Order: sequence, then structure tokens, then C-alpha cells
Amino acid sequence: TLKAVNHVSLTIRKGETVGIVGESGCGKTTFGRTLKRLYTATSGEVLYKGQDIFKMNRAQAHQYAKEVQMIFQDPYSSLDPRMTVREIVREGMLNHGIYKGDRAAQDKRIHELLTMVGLNEEHADRFPHEFSGGQRQRIGIARALIMEPDFIIADEPISALDVSIRAQVLNLLSELQKARGLTYLFIAHDLSVVRFICDRIAVIHKGQIVELAESEELFAHPFHPYTQALLSAIPQPDPIAERQK
Repeated sequence: TLKAVNHVSLTIRKGETVGIVGESGCGKTTFGRTLKRLYTATSGEVLYKGQDIFKMNRAQAHQYAKEVQMIFQDPYSSLDPRMTVREIVREGMLNHGIYKGDRAAQDKRIHELLTMVGLNEEHADRFPHEFSGGQRQRIGIARALIMEPDFIIADEPISALDVSIRAQVLNLLSELQKARGLTYLFIAHDLSVVRFICDRIAVIHKGQIVELAESEELFAHPFHPYTQALLSAIPQPDPIAERQK
């Protein structure tokens, strides 16, 4: 019997970035959504700061929702089409009392975040359908960052972005991590991106972690056959090497 995520045991230390890689349908997104409490694990436990997230009371769950944010894979379905960008980004601030009652301070912070992720202030009053996929993804990133979280689950946050913006967003995530001591779970297909931003990488195959290693160690000495197959699929700008794969 194939289970979506099974026998996954992983420790993420504060301030580090752990990458999750694997083919489509291997359980990466299910794993991330379970950590965010969007899915309930049928067995096992998820410990955050020593406490099982599925046994929290209402106040603890509310605080957990603020401290743990998620950047979703599909930038369109995760944004309410009836709300403007300003309303989307402000919603979390209202739910958690950030700058409570001070709309001017909230608007200033929203404009700062939009500028930080490569959008303009005038974008704040537009609707999601008026943006490209890459711009919608940046709105999702701004919505997560506005909460000033401790832990961000990034589910393929740059897959919808063009190459020029990818580096900008990756550098932004790295800078924020250094400035705020953020912790990331970075889910991606692109192995070169994972190698650039992650301290450790976990390879998932059919719902199970088959290999977990330091980033450079994984690329230099892949142990599991599936990891070796993933790495061999990376295209090389060398026709002779490509033919010899």
C-alpha cells in the first residue's frame, strides 16, 4: 500500500534551511501542508519547539499559525480573487493584531513588503487576475513575510518566476534569514536552486525520505540510487558528458 507520506523523520534546527526534493507526486507538498496543520497526520507527531502541533489548544494554535507561514506552490489558487492585494496582505495582520487599529502603519508596512519582493505601491489596489504568475507568487511571499514568522514552509516558491526574478527572490529569502534568524523548509524540483540555498537536503521517493545529507555532501557523494538518478538528470552544457550518462 502506498501512503502519501510514510516513515518521515526529520529534525529542522533553528536558523537553517532544509531542502525537500523529489519527483512530482512523491509527497513533498503533502509533507509541507501537514507541518502547517492544513492536513492532519493520521499517525505520528509533529513537534514544534517541543510541542505536538496537533495537540495544541486554541491559543497555542493561533500563535503557531502566526509563527509558521507557508508560501504555496500555486500562486493563483492561494489568493482570493475577490480581494485586492492590500486586503490579501493585510488579512493576517488583522487576524493577529499586528499594528492593531493603525491602518496607516499597516499600509506603510504593506508597501515596504511589496517593494521588497519587486512590486510597486500602486499594485496594492489591484486584484490577483491582473498579475502574471510570477507577480502573484511575489504577492504570496509578501503575505507570508508580513507576519514576521520564525519558520517558513516554501513550497516551490520560485517555480513560477522567470530567471531574472528567481535570483532576486532567493537573495531576498537569504537576506531575511540572516537578518531575522528565519528557518526554512524549502520544497523544490530545481536541484541547483536547492544546492544554492539549503544547508541540508532530504530526498523523498514514494512518500519516504531515502537520503538526508549536507548539501554539498549530497551532490559530491549521492548514496541512494534514486538520488543518483535525480542528479544524473541535471542537464550539462557538455555534449560529450551528456552522451556518456
